[in-house]
Amino acid sequence: MEFSSVKIIALAVTDFERAKSFYGNTLGLVPDTEHGMEGAFVLGETILLLKPTGEWYGRPTDSLNARLTLEVKDARATERALRAQGVTISDPVAVYDGYPVGAFLDSEGNKLWFCSD
Repeated sequence: MEFSSVKIIALAVTDFERAKSFYGNTLGLVPDTEHGMEGAFVLGETILLLKPTGEWYGRPTDSLNARLTLEVKDARATERALRAQGVTISDPVAVYDGYPVGAFLDSEGNKLWFCSD
């Protein structure tokens, strides 16, 4: 058995249209037009797929969820840009094991982490 990369990350969303606007407009992610999946965005070689709650699992919670960390060029600059867009910063950038890491909440309350070298 050989795992080579993460292909799809799926996030539960309570308001599909609001979440699509957040990821597409607020964060500026590019919609995935290649695979024909509504609410899918391109993150390098990975697809971020938004799924309405009830379709496959319940409302987003803080307990026992996968942790999604996005790589950025400058974590501190990313935090400033997110704040300027009105995005809630749940965990301000701090250094962990030598890497600046922070987190924000998406439009549905999912916590997304980001880090830089």
